[in-house]
Amino acid sequence: MQTPKLYIGTAGWSYKDWVPNFYPQQQSKDFDWLEFYAQYFNVVEVNASYYTYISQRVVDAWLRKTEDADDFLFTVKLHKDFTHLRKYGKEQITAVKENLNLLKQNERLGGMLIQFPYSFDCNDANIDYMRRVIEDFEEYDKFVEVRHASWKNKKASKITFCTIDQPQIGEAIEFEPIVGNKMAYIRFHGRNEEAWRQSLSNFGKKQTYEQQSARYKYLYSPGELTEIDIKIKEIYDRVKKVFVIMNNHPHGDAVANAFELLHLLKERTKVKMPETIVKAYPRLKIIAAN
Repeated sequence: MQTPKLYIGTAGWSYKDWVPNFYPQQQSKDFDWLEFYAQYFNVVEVNASYYTYISQRVVDAWLRKTEDADDFLFTVKLHKDFTHLRKYGKEQITAVKENLNLLKQNERLGGMLIQFPYSFDCNDANIDYMRRVIEDFEEYDKFVEVRHASWKNKKASKITFCTIDQPQIGEAIEFEPIVGNKMAYIRFHGRNEEAWRQSLSNFGKKQTYEQQSARYKYLYSPGELTEIDIKIKEIYDRVKKVFVIMNNHPHGDAVANAFELLHLLKERTKVKMPETIVKAYPRLKIIAAN
């Protein structure tokens, strides 16, 4: 079995509650979270771009901070104007493309994530809208996340549908690795069903960071990760690239699980990781390279 190029990392990297479980407690003034992160992972999914239009100055800083990480890539989530509000024009398209082009020119762009809400089911109007967004960004690799089961088994030639792992509530789409354009993009939201249901009931209400993040609080067990490893390897012979993104971010659970999947998907190879994460998650000790 030929192993495809694996890009394994997390959704975002700037979390205060990753200190001290991943980022060290004692930090010098020159310490940078992204630079530290890029020593251990080869991809990160940019989530901030969903909430705001990021300046090129910020992207330039990302490039500087990852210049020593040879194969490091960014995948960039499309702004909510395109996916949730469905209200955008040329100005918004240009703002997004400026950053994508900067990353692409520097060979740091893994692709763009287009994440639609659970309510975005498969019907003619939504298919037409999706087609419009895809055409507006035709020059980039695109990973499209749809969460409603009505999209199951749908095919598309110009995009890669995301595989997602999430609590199986209502018409939530099931976890089954999807291949598109010789790639797979797999996102893990955790399986905290109780918190997910609570989050749905609080939709639209003002919430604290802890309340917003509660549904992602979930540490995958070794048994669950072994099952996931088997599922992903079933598509190895059909893909050239596999992106694995852990979004169960509270307190660094995503980091711990990313290291564990890296170990499994790379045929049980020992994994380089900082002492901080091993101390926080003792079960990692048996797979740590140091």
